[in-house]
Amino acid sequence: MAIAVQQYNVGGIVLPRPFKVRRLGHFGFNALKVWESLAFYNALLGFKISDELDFSKNPNMPEAVKALPDARGFFMRHGTDHHSFVLFNKRVMDFRADRTFRPDVTINQITWQVGSLREVVDAFHYFQEREVPIQRVGRDMPGSNWHCYVYDPDGHTNEFYYGIEQVGWDDISKPRAMYYRGFREEPSLPQISENAEVVEALHDKGVDIFSGYRYEEKLPARYDVEGVLLPRPFKITKIGPVHLFVDDVDASEVFYTQTLGFVKTEESTYHGARCVFLRTGSEHHSLALFPKALRASLGFSTHTTCKSFGVEVGSYQQLREAVAFLKSHGVTVLDALPPELSLGMDYVVHAIDPEGHCIQLYYYMEQIGWDGRVRPPQARRPLTAEWPEALEPLSDTYVDQVFQGPLG
Repeated sequence: MAIAVQQYNVGGIVLPRPFKVRRLGHFGFNALKVWESLAFYNALLGFKISDELDFSKNPNMPEAVKALPDARGFFMRHGTDHHSFVLFNKRVMDFRADRTFRPDVTINQITWQVGSLREVVDAFHYFQEREVPIQRVGRDMPGSNWHCYVYDPDGHTNEFYYGIEQVGWDDISKPRAMYYRGFREEPSLPQISENAEVVEALHDKGVDIFSGYRYEEKLPARYDVEGVLLPRPFKITKIGPVHLFVDDVDASEVFYTQTLGFVKTEESTYHGARCVFLRTGSEHHSLALFPKALRASLGFSTHTTCKSFGVEVGSYQQLREAVAFLKSHGVTVLDALPPELSLGMDYVVHAIDPEGHCIQLYYYMEQIGWDGRVRPPQARRPLTAEWPEALEPLSDTYVDQVFQGPLG
């Protein structure tokens, strides 16, 4: 006898969960070498600082944090989302009472966007019912995104959020005087809109809405990036995928597919180890799972469960120039990794940050159509050790997410 599967009405569509992950929204690391890492992600990769948060000023933090010479965390962005990458001091994060990090989890969070505030609240109840370990629910500032945090089987923090603050043409983030709309508990529904919040702050509370943090680029714009002068010869246009080393690939796959609703795209085998690639939308994968047994054999740092954090650049030409740029600044770039570890991604490069984290730069991600089928292996581009100056297009070249707004 078949067991009835509970169904949920998600915006008029019947789904097996009360939420649907749309995309990777942001990601972050906890680092010991904060300033060296900040220089890497800000000056070299080009993430703009959108806000700083000084944890030493938080009255709930212990005296050990308050005694640190610098306890700031940094929120950074590549587009208009308030942040797509965060960098926090690991010494501070290890003292937080509301969050727990296992010794080799240096990932601060993996954050997935859902479609509405109701989906966030319904997800919270869904996780409660299934006894998924919940970290917290509410709304954090800065960023203004409503969220629910849970742990995966390896202790990685997965955040589900809606409604992140948008930073416009003036590069000014929301001022701290508007943080009164933060929440540390499940929000009641409905809530007032973002527009109503701004009107309230401006007219009822007298807030100077233009007094927030503003970042100004410090490097000269001397590179012609396909017609625009920029400080680097490339521009990050999208973040992800995230590749994880896990204790048990089978258990993690069950969690991400059955509990969170990811779809298995493909798997590969490398040195006898099963590697699983999962997606949330039309991209080949948003997340990939690799057994920890591969970590040392591949030469990755054993201090972290992050195999790699992906960043997409605007074109194949930009990818080629990014390699030369990073090498010229002393960044360690790994030799080509086996293609079994980067399915669906064509030419990629792996750069190592000052903390030993691997950053995967690429320009192309295979797209999955309505029938859910991947491109057969024989139809994929054969990769060569010497990168060609130019490539013939594939059927889905330059058809993934388009970067919104000017490059700089």
